[in-house]
Formats: sequence, C-alpha cells, structure tokens
Amino acid sequence: MDHVRGLKCVLCGRLWDADHVLYTCPSCGVQGILDVVYDYDLIHRRLTREGLSQDPERSIWRYRPLLPVARRTPAPSLQVGWTPLYHAKRLGDSLRMRNLYIKDDGRNPTASFKDRASAIGVMKAQEHDFHTITCASTGNAASSLAGFAASLGLPAVIFVPKRAPLAKVAQLLVFGARVMMVRGNYDQAFDLCLAVAEKHGWYSRSTAINPYLSEGKKTASLEICEQLGWQAPDKIFVSVGDGCIIGGLWKGLKDLQALGWIDRFPQLVGVQAEGAAPLVKAWESGSETIVPMVPETVADSISVGIPRDGIKALRAVRESKGRLIAVSDEAILDAMRILGRQAAVFAEPAGATAFAGLLKMLKEERIHPDEQVVVLVTGNGLKDADSAIIAGGQPQLIEPTLEAVDDIVSHW
Repeated sequence: MDHVRGLKCVLCGRLWDADHVLYTCPSCGVQGILDVVYDYDLIHRRLTREGLSQDPERSIWRYRPLLPVARRTPAPSLQVGWTPLYHAKRLGDSLRMRNLYIKDDGRNPTASFKDRASAIGVMKAQEHDFHTITCASTGNAASSLAGFAASLGLPAVIFVPKRAPLAKVAQLLVFGARVMMVRGNYDQAFDLCLAVAEKHGWYSRSTAINPYLSEGKKTASLEICEQLGWQAPDKIFVSVGDGCIIGGLWKGLKDLQALGWIDRFPQLVGVQAEGAAPLVKAWESGSETIVPMVPETVADSISVGIPRDGIKALRAVRESKGRLIAVSDEAILDAMRILGRQAAVFAEPAGATAFAGLLKMLKEERIHPDEQVVVLVTGNGLKDADSAIIAGGQPQLIEPTLEAVDDIVSHW
C-alpha cells in the first residue's frame, strides 16, 4: 500500500506504520482511534475525474486507488456501492424543496450501508492472514459481515444483542455465520466480542476498533459528489449510532477536497433517536466528553449508548459546520411512512431517522427551499418488518366476496 502513509491517532496525533499496528493507537489504547493517512500526490497521479468518467465499474472499487487495500488483494464478488441517488421531486414538492435527493443504500447486497465497510474489512482480514473474522452489531453490520465473509469462504463469528430483529438474525444464519446472541445490550455484546477476538486471535471488524471501516463508508460521499457532477450538496443528513458512518462521510469529503475535486464542503447533519442520543448531548455541551446512556429506541441499528467512534463523529459535524439533532421514535415511524408513500423508498427505522431529522429542521425553518439536500437511507425496511407494520398499518381482513370489497370501497 504505497499510497498509505500511515495510521494517525485522533487523540495524540501520532502517525503509526500501517504494517505494524492492527487496531488502535499503542500509546492511547482502545480510546486512540486511528485514521488512515494518504499520499494524495501519488493518488492524484493514479486516479482522475476524467479517468473515472470512462470507468465502467459501478461499485466502490472504482475508487480503489483511494482505498486502504493492496492492489494484489482480491475484492469480494458482491457488488457494493454505487447505489441510486434519486431526485425526489414529488416528495420535494410536498416539502417545498426543489433539490431534495435520497440516496438509497438499502440497495446494497445485504440491504444496508454497512456493506461498504464489510467489503473492506474482509479484504484486510485476508491481507493480515486471519482465518476467522468477528464483530458485534445490533444487526446490520453483523448481516453485512456474514454475507461478505460467505462470499470469500471466511468463517465469521457474530455477537448480537438478544433484541436484534429476527430478519437480521435470519440473514446471519442463512449466510452460515456462527451467531452468539447475548443476553444484554449492544454495548455488552461489543465488549464481549473484543475480549473473545483477542483471546482466540480472530480479526475484529467491530466499529472504531478497526481503522479501515471508515474508509469503506467514505465511498458514499465520493459517490454523492460524483453523481451530482462533482458538486458537493449543501447538506447531507445521516442517522448516527456509533458515529462511524458520519465520520466516514467526512473523511471522503476531505479526500475529495485534498484531490481538488470539490471546492466546498457540505454541512453534515447527524440524527440520533431521542432514546439513544449521547452524541447530541456532547455536541450541545460543546465538548468531546461523551456521557454513556442506556439506549431505548425502535431504531435498533442506532440503539447505542456508548458511541465507539464518537470523537470522529463530533469532529465531522463541527468541522463541516453541521449539527447533531435528536428525533422521537414517533417521528421516525412517520418518516418511514412518508418516504415510502411519496418517494417509494422502503427504509428501516434507523434508515429513516435521517429523514426524520430533515422534517424536524424544516419545521424549525432551519433549511432554505433552494438548498440542495441529500438524505442518506442506510437500511432497507425488510430488515425490521415488525416496525414497518407499525409504521404502515395493518391490512384489512375480508371475506372472499365482491360484497365485502364493495363495503370497504364505499367507505373510502
């Protein structure tokens, strides 16, 4: 990886050799999250906007010279990334927004944004010659890792909290992962996974511990800007749990600025559920001190009480002059309905949380109608069918007769 200069600690700022450090900063310990540092001059000679315009590849691998993987490492066969960016005109008209875009990452192979990170994670496991990979997750990262590990024949051991939606657990089992369902919450499953990985010598794909996951997630911001003709939007809304996604988006935007491909940054708006909003509280206090909380929200994918990538998330919001906001579970379910009925995008609760944040800011008159806004939907609604039924309502059970139908139609 001659294009990678090293891994930089977000706490002490020390640059480490990527060949000698696997996870976090040796000086700062588990809190010393690392960030990949690139040689942009070298990358600029290998990757150009003109070259990309001629590249038929429609996945994250079109940006491979800007990713922390060796050129010899085979990529997974699954197509990940290059998800659609819809100009949601009908939805935008109803909200009096002319330039509203929805990026639907529920269209990835395992139906979530986390596929971007898992694709990189399994490649790094190969590069480091690990024979088993593991992670802790509320569901999406788990099913994503299980799918990508299966594509390479790499054994996966997954730790999920007992309340993980059955649809996500079903994915794990079908993909052949060994599933450890923990009697506890996500944070307890996370800590257990780290201990087990260290004891048994498994490669950890867990958020923040692994410095390469943000690099997969940053590809969404690369795609957004390319799909908009290399113009950064005014705002990007994204749901936030551990903080890894919003931190990754910011990393991608900084990459583009370093290459001279965009001339300004969008504001990043991170949206948390009110029942799991420790980063909102830290942002409002103006510090990087994150006070843990016991999470409780319908949006299981962001039900996190101890954000493992919180520092990167807070810095992404502050440096982009964005903000962090919290929305209620009721608002999240409303957002699911509106997205489905006016944009035909089926989002799970965490996937719709970003849109709920947009609706809240519109109500507070914090968005100008002419602003170009992208809402990132991070997971498909089939990931949590129970919540989808709550949001959409129950079907009508009828007798198999014309009279029964006519009786209902007459009351429409």
